[in-house]
Amino acid sequence: MARPRILTFVMAGGKGERLYPLTKDRSKPAVPFGGRYRIIDFVLSNLYNSGLGAVYVLTQYKAQSLVEHLETGWTWRGGGRDGFIRAVPAQMKLGELWYRGTADAIFQNLNLVRDYGADIVLVFSADHIYKMNVRQMLDFHLRVGAAATVSCLPVPRAGATQFGVVAVDEQWRIKGFIEKPVDPPPIPGLPEESLASMGNYIFNVGLLQEVLGERRDGEPLFDFGKDILPAMTVREPVYAYDFRRNRIPGLREGEQAYWRDVGTIEAYYEANMDLKNVVPLLNLYNWQWPIMTARFHDPPCKFVFDEDGRRGVAVQSVMASGCLLSGGYVKDSVLGRNVVVDAGAQVRESVLMDNVVISPGARVRRAIIDKNVVVAPGEVIGEDFGNDCRRYVVSATGIVVVEKAPDTPETLARNW
Repeated sequence: MARPRILTFVMAGGKGERLYPLTKDRSKPAVPFGGRYRIIDFVLSNLYNSGLGAVYVLTQYKAQSLVEHLETGWTWRGGGRDGFIRAVPAQMKLGELWYRGTADAIFQNLNLVRDYGADIVLVFSADHIYKMNVRQMLDFHLRVGAAATVSCLPVPRAGATQFGVVAVDEQWRIKGFIEKPVDPPPIPGLPEESLASMGNYIFNVGLLQEVLGERRDGEPLFDFGKDILPAMTVREPVYAYDFRRNRIPGLREGEQAYWRDVGTIEAYYEANMDLKNVVPLLNLYNWQWPIMTARFHDPPCKFVFDEDGRRGVAVQSVMASGCLLSGGYVKDSVLGRNVVVDAGAQVRESVLMDNVVISPGARVRRAIIDKNVVVAPGEVIGEDFGNDCRRYVVSATGIVVVEKAPDTPETLARNW
């Protein structure tokens, strides 16, 4: 196929119920990550860096925060018929129904595929943290003559019971899909590994339009992983793409492809902690493959006071712009924009989002504190399990989650 027209749909309507209360007021793709990003920034940056500029972002659940972020950070990056990033709300074009699955979302927006004149459609999730050269997956799709291609990550077979797993033959043509299997099928030649689906797909348009209109036992097919792709594999060549082979420019020697499903509080917390190591598992300092986001007019970070017991210090931590360490101590943590850590305060192994204030003498450990929260003077979070459970949400492993506080005129002004 010479110069195929390629259209991408980014699925950004997920509720993210297991991330509650971080998703109490926002969809999962809009959850802040890494001090200055949103989760959706990773898939959009991968597409933009890969030169794939025609992108529709399908929104649904509590989309206001996400739409505002797209308008501030992304919609201006395009230009022309083949260069755009646009949010598309659920429009109920086929009846008074919200999207009932990934396939249903595309089915309800097939008019966009026809209007663009697409030959190939990419369907990518906005829920994951990763870096990927999408062009390499597309090249693989065209080279093997696939009707559809699924991006997959080899994982230890013993831990594959928590994923949607694909079974493949020796050429990596997919033979079946199994959701959270008790006995995951191994990869041919790699008996200790299985292939976990990453939820990213490439489809040839003709076949996609054909199968989206099909029904099983009179019922429509709503989901790609559960319905559409298993039906495709019976009659069409559907292949698994090995994400582990994907390479982006600027990789350090020995650096492995990184992908995390941040669908739980533990996974979200651990992915943030991956950033603060001396040699981070996820490298945000690769200028050949930047992760882009909205830009704000924040001041630089500032560390003040040089007195014993009152010295602004941050060790092995990530800090966004505008942070002020006014005699406070921060270690092994990720701080969002305009965070204040006041005199005598301590923050350890924690994720603090924008505009959080840690007042004098307060202590925070193994916590996720959402936007605009003011931790009172002398307050302690993360050291008394019983007390934390009475006041906040606490995960199974003891991570304390403090939900977002309302915006004020001052915090709203910082987002312009």
